[in-house]
Amino acid sequence: MVDQFNDDFGDLEASFGPILYYNEIVIEHFTHPRNVGELDESETDGFGLVGDPFCGDQMKLWIAVGKDKITKIAFKSFGCPGAIATSSMLTALAEGKTIEEARRITDDDVIEALGGIPERKRHCSLLGVRALHAAIDDWERRRAGSADQP
Repeated sequence: MVDQFNDDFGDLEASFGPILYYNEIVIEHFTHPRNVGELDESETDGFGLVGDPFCGDQMKLWIAVGKDKITKIAFKSFGCPGAIATSSMLTALAEGKTIEEARRITDDDVIEALGGIPERKRHCSLLGVRALHAAIDDWERRRAGSADQP
């Protein structure tokens, strides 16, 4: 039975190319992503929209900031399981952090927190980090703009 499975598996891989394996943490964040949705405009302090033309993934990310900490974070992602799982983990890592702590989160931090992702999907982890940085930059622009107002 096992030999038959391995033979069938080998045929499948030969027909369709390498099969990606996701660990349980990645699957959990893909099937039950954290912080999905969007923040209401009235509570949004920063917004980021990024896309990856290489694979077609896109992510929108909203943050609410209080006392220089990310008090709420939400995302919507259009992409593969890797993009959704890494976006979910990124929001879990960033929530509650100061702006400077959140800015220091890297794609390697996200991959490590997920226990790894297939090498071909490593670029997906950048999507969330780039969106977070865009939202932080937007928050800083908004803050600087309101400081300029009389």
